[in-house]
Amino acid sequence: MEKKILLLLQRLQEVENQLGQPQTLSDQKLYKKLTQEHAYLSQIKEAWNKYSSLQKQIEEDGRLLAEESDPELLKMLQDEIAKLQKKIPMAAAELELLLIPPDPRDSRNIIVEIRAGTGGDEAALFVGDCVRMYKNYAAAKGWHLETLSYTESEKGGFKEYIMVLSGKNVFRLMQYEAGTHRVQRVPATEAQGRIHTSAITVAILLEPEEEEKVIIHEGDLRIETYRASGAGGQHVNVTDSAVRITHIPTGVVSACQEERSQHKNKEKAMRLLKAKIAEKMREEQHKEISSLRSSQIGSGDRSERIRTYNFPQNRITDHRIDLSVYKLDRVMEGDLDDITGPLVARFYQKQLAS
Repeated sequence: MEKKILLLLQRLQEVENQLGQPQTLSDQKLYKKLTQEHAYLSQIKEAWNKYSSLQKQIEEDGRLLAEESDPELLKMLQDEIAKLQKKIPMAAAELELLLIPPDPRDSRNIIVEIRAGTGGDEAALFVGDCVRMYKNYAAAKGWHLETLSYTESEKGGFKEYIMVLSGKNVFRLMQYEAGTHRVQRVPATEAQGRIHTSAITVAILLEPEEEEKVIIHEGDLRIETYRASGAGGQHVNVTDSAVRITHIPTGVVSACQEERSQHKNKEKAMRLLKAKIAEKMREEQHKEISSLRSSQIGSGDRSERIRTYNFPQNRITDHRIDLSVYKLDRVMEGDLDDITGPLVARFYQKQLAS
C-alpha cells in the first residue's frame, strides 16, 4: 500500500506543476480533468498524513514508555498508546477506500426505492426505520435529499418510500445497498416476546443525465389521476392530485401523490419513470452485470437476502462479504460507514480479480 501511495503523491506534484502551466489554463477540458484529479490526490495525501501521524505518535510514545520509570507517567503513556491504536484501523480503512480509483458514476444522483416485502405491518415499520437510517446517513455525508413519493402503512411506517439522493460519492457508497434486507426482532405488538422475521427491498437507480437521453413519446403514456390517500385509506385531499403514469411499450409504471398539486406530482412521476426506463435500457445493454435491478430487489422473500438486521444480538450481517458488525443500534441511526466502506473495497477487489 505504501509504495502505491508514494507513487500517487508523486503524481500529485506532477498535477500541481501542470496546473500552473499557461497551456493548461487555456485548455478548459484539460484544466477541469486535472483539478478533479488534484482534488482526489489531495484527499489521499490528507488521509496518508493522518495515518502516518498516528503511527509516528505511537512510535514516539513507545520510546518514551521504554525510558520512563514514573508510574503515573507510564499509565498516561499506555492510555495514550491504546487510544492511538484504536484509531489506526479506521485511518487505514479510510485510506484503502480512497485508493479505489474514482468511477465517473460515483457522484451521480440516485433514486432510492424502499418497499415492504414479506412480514406485513412489521415490514412496513422496518421500511420507516430504514428511511430514517438513510436520511441520517445522507445528512452526515452532506448529501441533498428529496422525497419523490411514499405510501404510508396503517400501523406506521411505509409500504414504499422513494427518494432522490445527490452529492459527493453518493452512488459510490450507496450502490451496494440494493437488494433484500431481512430484519429479526420482537415487534411491539408481540405479547409473547417472540422474534419475527420480515423483509424489505431496496433498489438503487441512477438518475439519467443529459447525455443519457430517455426519449418518451406522449402517445406511449397512459396517465391516470386519483385522490391521494394516507394510512387506512383516509383522503389526504379531496382533489384528484395523485398521478400514475404507465409507459405502455415497456410496462414501466411510476406514481406520485406526495404533492397537493397534480402538476408537481406529474413532474415527479415522470422523473421516476425516466430513471426506471433508463435502468431498463442499461439492463438490456449489460445483462452480464450482476447489479441488474431485477437481481437487486428479487421477490422480497425472506430467503433472498443480502443483509440481516438482528436486533436481539445488536448485530448487522452483510452476507455477500461475510461481514458482521455488532453495533446495529448505531447503524440504524445512520452510522453506515463500517458497512458501505468494506462493500466498496471488496467489490472493487472482485472486479480486479475477474
